[in-house]
Amino acid sequence: MRIIIKWLLSAVALLAVAYLYSGVHVNSFGSALIAAAVIGLLNMIVRPVLVVLTLPVTIVTLGLFLFVINALLFWAASGLLGGFQVSGFLAALIGSLIYSLLGVIIEAALGGLLPKR
Repeated sequence: MRIIIKWLLSAVALLAVAYLYSGVHVNSFGSALIAAAVIGLLNMIVRPVLVVLTLPVTIVTLGLFLFVINALLFWAASGLLGGFQVSGFLAALIGSLIYSLLGVIIEAALGGLLPKR
């Protein structure tokens, strides 16, 4: 149940990013659901590999390169989907920052309402 609620709230967060920032566009709630799932899958599968491969750069930049990785995955998700568009890398960076911030808020809210088992 927790996963479904988090997925729905992540889709709402993606719609909020599109509303707050003009560089990100989502066609509908259905597109937001699919985009949230794809972003989640990319973060689960591709992100760990990228983090390991770019570890020297991440260390040299004191962890700031992780923002670039997040932006690239956010941008990649928009490239894979039709109903979710990001206008460029800077838009992906800003959009991923807003989406990550909303994700932290969602996790905090779910942690208080639905504790992990």
